[in-house]
Amino acid sequence: MLTDAINRCQQRINQHLTAIFDALPVSEPRLQEAMRYGVLLGGKRVRPFLVYSVGEMLGVAAERLDNCAAAIECIHAYSLIHDDLPAMDNDELRRGQPTVHVAFDEATAILAGDALQTLAFELISQETGDFSAQQQLLMIKALANASGYLGMCGGQALDLAATDKEIPLSELTRLHRLKTGALIRCAVQLAVIAANVDAQQRQQLLAYADAIGLAFQVQDDILDITSSTEELGKPQGSDTRSNKSTYPKLLGLAGAKATAEALLKEALSALGNLPYNSRLIAEFARYIIERRV
Repeated sequence: MLTDAINRCQQRINQHLTAIFDALPVSEPRLQEAMRYGVLLGGKRVRPFLVYSVGEMLGVAAERLDNCAAAIECIHAYSLIHDDLPAMDNDELRRGQPTVHVAFDEATAILAGDALQTLAFELISQETGDFSAQQQLLMIKALANASGYLGMCGGQALDLAATDKEIPLSELTRLHRLKTGALIRCAVQLAVIAANVDAQQRQQLLAYADAIGLAFQVQDDILDITSSTEELGKPQGSDTRSNKSTYPKLLGLAGAKATAEALLKEALSALGNLPYNSRLIAEFARYIIERRV
């Protein structure tokens, strides 16, 4: 069930993103090619999956959520392009392929990330008639907060500042709730805004998102140790070589796995009292900590 749903999501979002790029005027072919390469390179499409699956659970049709899913994936792709740059993590592989600055050049990679970021807000602000102006404003605000100083970018800055230092678990948790968790939370938040759910249900769904967002990063830290470069599609052990604080480094491998399991319980507990069939997103929470890549 879950595998089929993930595959359908991947096909849907890839088709929608392809259509978006096919419709763009060709004013700067190299930049457009780098943008397309960065966003269509592959990936699990975790954030679009959450937009679609939570939206479907809440009764929102997938076609109404296409631009929301595309917008958050554009933000995610931009973050990866910039994270891979020599000034950041200096990685040469992403999803088993050369990173954008390697496939093109550093300046083009910077511009591709910038352009994907602005494209996201263009998509989410389009007048499609699917949502009210108030809903769209809330979506724009949610995406901006999750992407910027108070979200992903702030988390990346904390990550860079923590390199070559030993930071406490509380600071590592704060870092990853921003760097990784903020966009995952935003994916759920976009679906919640689209469905106009009440405050109590919103709180429970965002608690679910916070738990799986952190669990996703804990499992990434585990996989950086236990998986190969071929399995990961990016250099294995890069966190260790960069001397970054990770959950296994602070807690040991067994402690990190126990943390992931505890976060899974939090996520499932948050879904417990919702008046919806939450089986699919509960399965997805389990997938987050059981994945091998």
